[in-house]
Amino acid sequence: MGAVLRKLVCVGAACVACLPADPPGFQRDAGRALGHAGGTKTKSNVKHGDATAVRTQSAPVAEDAAHVLDEALNEDFNRSELGPDWNPTSSTWHLEEGRLCVKGAKNHPAWLNRRLPKNAHIEFDATPGSPDGDIKAEAWGDGHSVPAGATYDDATSYIVILGGWKNRFNVLARVNEHGQNRKELRLLPGSEDPRTTPIVEGRSYHVEIERDDGHTVRVTLDETVLFEFEDPVPLVGADHEHFAFNDWNVPVCFDDLLVTPLPD
Repeated sequence: MGAVLRKLVCVGAACVACLPADPPGFQRDAGRALGHAGGTKTKSNVKHGDATAVRTQSAPVAEDAAHVLDEALNEDFNRSELGPDWNPTSSTWHLEEGRLCVKGAKNHPAWLNRRLPKNAHIEFDATPGSPDGDIKAEAWGDGHSVPAGATYDDATSYIVILGGWKNRFNVLARVNEHGQNRKELRLLPGSEDPRTTPIVEGRSYHVEIERDDGHTVRVTLDETVLFEFEDPVPLVGADHEHFAFNDWNVPVCFDDLLVTPLPD
């Protein structure tokens, strides 16, 4: 099991037909190299004013983006411009108070240009600015794709959605977030189980995504494992080497991304 495994839930898995071929039996379940850019920042709840807008077109890719990460990357967004390590595919992405914020991206991600190794531990903080929740990220995607239509059924990645569909589901999906075979947990108002508690507006959440054996994707929220998916046809190779933050419609801010390569 991975280094971050705390409380195990939803072992087993599955997915939906798309590229590459869909594995069987995905059943429902009910910056820069290490070192911050410098400075200390003050955190606050999600707001959307006095923001530094990010251009829709991507900036020139950093020279080291051509190489697979072989050391930890620590991204704190504590600067005025997003820079060449990122490819935002919508103008809605912007830097605000030392965080990467968005509202209404309509599934147009902000892709990290740096290439992920096959095995990696990814963690970040996310603060939703709406009672609708909807924290979204992608791992091991192609680094540039956006949906062809309104429905995100043509992704290239594993998609993690926390408090999605107006705070009704936590989801781990493989290439199709609407697939009938996605892994999901139904959220219950008043639940004392951290796996099924709705996302709270303005609260900072710590999200972890890990693959340590080439085929098992694990999702952890505030030290509680939500999903563990053993993919018999893992997303690996040239079209599956990137991480992204994503968003549908609600405001959310992301911060303190740390990507740690793991051994093959």
